[in-house]
This record gives sequence, structure tokens and C-alpha cells, in this order.
Amino acid sequence: MIITNAHLISPGFEKKEASILIKNGQIMEIGNLTEGDVDLGGKMLLPGFIDIHSHGADGADVCDASAESLEHIAQTKRKEGVTTWLPTTLTQPAQRLIEIVETVRDWAPTAPLHIPGMHLEGPFINVEQAGAQNPQFVRDPDLNELHALHRIFPACILSLAPELPGAYNVIREAMGMGIISSAAHTKASYETVTRAMGYGLKHLTHFGNAMTGLHHREIGVMGAGLLEDTLKIEVIADGIHLAPEMLELIFARVPRENIMLITDSVSASWQADGATSLGGLEVEIKDGVARLQSNGALAGSTLRYPRGLKLIQEITGEALSDLVATTSWNQARALGLTNLGKIEPGFAADLVVLNEELEVERTFVDGV
Repeated sequence: MIITNAHLISPGFEKKEASILIKNGQIMEIGNLTEGDVDLGGKMLLPGFIDIHSHGADGADVCDASAESLEHIAQTKRKEGVTTWLPTTLTQPAQRLIEIVETVRDWAPTAPLHIPGMHLEGPFINVEQAGAQNPQFVRDPDLNELHALHRIFPACILSLAPELPGAYNVIREAMGMGIISSAAHTKASYETVTRAMGYGLKHLTHFGNAMTGLHHREIGVMGAGLLEDTLKIEVIADGIHLAPEMLELIFARVPRENIMLITDSVSASWQADGATSLGGLEVEIKDGVARLQSNGALAGSTLRYPRGLKLIQEITGEALSDLVATTSWNQARALGLTNLGKIEPGFAADLVVLNEELEVERTFVDGV
């Protein structure tokens, strides 16, 4: 297949009136051909988005433990331009997590996008920072439980509270298993985070949310994310989970290669206002924002992926070629996916077509 008349935007690279030759799902050549199979009419062509933290969409949740739910989420994420997704769990009972991971394992081979593994968010979190996670099922880090889940289907990311008993050992062992540990739902101090980094902590989950904030005498987990240049941070760029001013600060301070845009979307995304649920907790969607009915805490996000990129561009005023690494290449490098995240020969033809309003018009997975 030949794509023509594309405004190609890849990390650090931009080319108008470009053509792309695709063969067997792979980008073979970038040129200036004027005749081909698909004419984009000058629309923007970006690497497909990689969402490493998303629980659900449009009424379906990973924790439904249903192949039908997973398929619906995946098809909905493709509408957002997502071509690689880590199905993300919630804090659930041990047996339920096994059922969820088994369901993902059985469904993944036929998924309509890339599923390299899972993101286990919880259950090893601090109950005092549970947020929208169900505190009933919170427990201390258990290496045996992690091993059991990882054997069923690979865990790419484990989000946990590093201050909990046994957390350092789990972080160290997870690194040996190829699992990235990320601090989440935590009351850790800056010192605890830096110590955990010595055991292998690499990421901070939904930066700024359910973690210790920045204080002039104790800079906490947020301070670590702003100061430590070896930590990668997940950013929900909806202007709600992080205020526009905080997003501006993040992009002014944190190296671009350390920022990974996520949605943290839940089943409430793509849904109208009204009642729903998350992990067994009652949720109300109002003005497009999902909150727990019990205490008003944010209950995940309703963000659609390209809207986050659009807000970041509006805030920073930067060219998309300077920002697009935060939607794909940084995630791909963190996960060790060497053929994703750029539009270059040898890379998978995972592509998203955007119009001037950064709305998705077409998504290609392996050239399809």
C-alpha cells in the first residue's frame, strides 16, 4: 500500500506532501510519490498512540473479565488513534484478578490492536491514598501473587505504593521479571521514592494524583517527578486531573523523553452524564467528569487520547513534532518495543490520521 499527500509528523521530524510505502505491515520507504492507494489530502499522519494506562471505555471495563468488553474497549480505543494498549486492572480480590488476566490472555491473540502485556494498578497500594480504588481489596505487596499473574499473561507495568512492607523486594524482583514498577496511590516521601529507585522503580503513575504533593519542606512523590531525570511520569492531560498551570510546569521542567501521555480512561469515557460504576464503587458522570458518589473523588478519566495532545499543544505552543514522542515513542522505549513509535523505514505501520482540529479520521494497525 502507498499512502500519499501526507503531512508526516514523527518525533523530531516533519515532512509535508510525503508518501509512505507499506509492505506486510511495515514501513518500507518514505518519499514524494504523488500516486498511490490512499490520498490523505494533506492531513496529519502521526505514529499510532500508545496508551499504557487505560481501564475501559464506553461502558466496558477490563475488570469485567469479559472478552466482549475487551473487544469493545479495543475498538473504541482505535477510534481514538490508539494502536497499542496495556489493559489496566483495578484493585480486586486475588481470584478475580486471575480471572481478569486469564481473559486478557485468551483474547489478546485476536485483538484489533497491539497488546504487549498488562498494567496492574494495585492491589498493592496505600489504603489512605486509595482514591477511586476499592479499599476493601487493598493488600501489601505479595511476590507470589505477582508471579502467578505474570505467568498467566505478561505484566508490563506494576503500579504500587513503595512505602508498603515488602515493596522494595517486589520492585527488585519485578525488574528481574521485565516488569516496570511505578509509584502509585502512595504516601511515600521523596527519600522513599529515591530509595525505591535504587531497587528499580522507574515510573510514576498518573502523576500528581493519589500521591504526596510538593511541599517546601518535603517535596514528596511529585517533587521526585519534577527533580529526578531518570523517572518517567504518566500525565493525564485533561486539565482536570492536572490543572493547566501544572501541565505547563511539567512541560517546562521535565525532559520530554520522560513524559508519557495517558488517558487513564474508565468505562465512563464516551458515555453521557449519569450513574455508572468503577471496581464495585458507585460513580456519577457530570459535565463529562467521573467522580465517586461517596466522596467526590475523581474516578479515573473520560479523556479521549487526541484531546490530551491537543490541550498540551495549546498550553505549550510547541510543534507537534516536538510533542509527539510523548504519545508513542517514549512509551515504546520504556516497554522495549523497538519497532513502534516513529514513522521510519523498518517501523510497524501503526499510524493515525488527524485533521486540523486533531480529531482522528483514520487509524492503521500494521498497515490495516
